[in-house]
Amino acid sequence: MTRQGDNVTDAKRRRIPQAAIAGLIAGIISAIIKFGWEVPLPPRTPERNATNPPQELLQQLGFSESFTHQTYSWLGNHMPWVSFIVHFAFSIAFALIYCIVAEYYPRIKLWQGVAFGIIVWIAFHIIIMPAMGTVPAPWDQPFGEHFSELFGHAVWMWVIEIVRRDMRNRLTHEPDAEVALGSTR
Repeated sequence: MTRQGDNVTDAKRRRIPQAAIAGLIAGIISAIIKFGWEVPLPPRTPERNATNPPQELLQQLGFSESFTHQTYSWLGNHMPWVSFIVHFAFSIAFALIYCIVAEYYPRIKLWQGVAFGIIVWIAFHIIIMPAMGTVPAPWDQPFGEHFSELFGHAVWMWVIEIVRRDMRNRLTHEPDAEVALGSTR
């Protein structure tokens, strides 16, 4: 029986379908949380808000600006539905990956998922997107952007972990895969 802290869980304790359900739900909820985070702490300057990173990425992939900037109207506000789809898809994809990997490798849950969120921020906002030209180089981004994105990703993943753990436990009526049955937690 695998104990908490070991590298890989016991295959008999893994619950992949339930992890996927938890990941889907966590991805949707955390995407909304990340939106909320960006209201008081916008991650971009007003000049860069004209084309947000999801829109820029789609344009780099060949989609036209007329498509990437499409909006719907809600109470007189024009909301960018195309970038919302990318935002939710990103969140759901990473939540699914995280929740399924957590069934195998409990160390991914370091600091209740916050470490994984920081790694995602570094990988995408410091390395990949600047290298692709989707966002400016890290040294050309204002401190406020780094602050908002770093802590936004930390909170985003923390919410995914909270939802993952609760949903997994509710769906399986068991503790996480690395906890031996019959042990106290």
